[in-house]
Amino acid sequence: MVVGTIRDLDPGLRFDAIFYGDVLEHIADDAGELAAAAGHLRPGGVLAVLSPAHEGLTSALDRAVGHLRRYTRESLVSAAPRNLECVAIRYLDSLGMLASLANRLLMRQDFPTAAQVKVWDTFLVPGSVLLDPLLGYRLGKSVLGIWRRPDGE
Repeated sequence: MVVGTIRDLDPGLRFDAIFYGDVLEHIADDAGELAAAAGHLRPGGVLAVLSPAHEGLTSALDRAVGHLRRYTRESLVSAAPRNLECVAIRYLDSLGMLASLANRLLMRQDFPTAAQVKVWDTFLVPGSVLLDPLLGYRLGKSVLGIWRRPDGE
């Protein structure tokens, strides 16, 4: 495992998988970042990106932690390198999205309380794991994109 930025890597270094977990939304040149990452994949290698979804859910918390954007499935696909094959693009955490909307529209809180985070971790995430497939991964607070470098490249 290597931890660091793509720019720190030896140009010849190749990986079977590269994962961006709640990172891409902090990077100004997201498409350039993913193109650089794709250049470090072995043939058949996988690039996976998990990011916050839906600009309408942007909050003071997003701004406080340095989020530059939130993604839709379409905007995440548009940032992905064209030379990679899309394996999956789906929303995750449907119940978390509904809770975020309720928090924003009804409670009007900028930051979740510790108790709200505990409820989310204890009930909403496990519930979403069960519900998301039933909804066809069409609704969620996060978006997951997975791409694969073709074997012939």
